[in-house]
Amino acid sequence: MSEKKIKNIFINGPISADFIAKSIANHSSKTDIGGHSIFLGQIRQDQIDGKSISAIEYTAFEELALTKMHEIREKIFDKYPLSCLHIHHSLGKINIGEICLFVFTSSKHRKPAIDACNELVERIKTELPIWGKEIFADDTHQWKENS
Repeated sequence: MSEKKIKNIFINGPISADFIAKSIANHSSKTDIGGHSIFLGQIRQDQIDGKSISAIEYTAFEELALTKMHEIREKIFDKYPLSCLHIHHSLGKINIGEICLFVFTSSKHRKPAIDACNELVERIKTELPIWGKEIFADDTHQWKENS
């Protein structure tokens, strides 16, 4: 693994629109970038067994998740000609309609940014030890299964 510092991807609470906008604005001075790809994961109001989800509470095995994310990040940089790659994942209770995942990739051309962003989202969902507890409107809960 490289000597690069492991980046903390976790944010306590929802990811705000201001945070996302500032992240995008910070790239306007990087004039070698021609394409960005952004994925925003939002909590939706699913119905399960006749009950409405009101929030998801995320927890993680943080040290392991950050080490694994660092490995994935390095592999993605080796695979795609990216200029930038940013990942932010919420921890704690995130209400319906709020953003819980922000993946932002940039490259000279759009295709590598899009492909890298898509691969990152899939790998985050399948490889990182992050769990979501679905909280229903009646205050009952169950562990979420990723699909």
